[in-house]
Amino acid sequence: MKKRKKLQVFISSTYVDMRKERQAAVEAILEAGHIPAGMELFAAGGEAQLKIIHRWIDDSDVFVLLY
Repeated sequence: MKKRKKLQVFISSTYVDMRKERQAAVEAILEAGHIPAGMELFAAGGEAQLKIIHRWIDDSDVFVLLY
C-alpha cells in the first residue's frame, strides 16, 4: 500500500483571541495525519526570525488563515 504524503499546514491568525480555534485546527490537522506549523513555535524576534517564518510559510503545502 502506498503511503500518503504528510502535508505541512501553516496556521495563521491572531493568537490571544483565537487560541481555541487554533487548537481545534491543530488537532484536526494531526488527526488527519498531517503536520501543523505556526507562529507559536517561534519566540518574539526581529527581522532574521521574520525571514525564517516566511520560509516556513513558503515551504508549507497548505496555508490556513483563521479570522
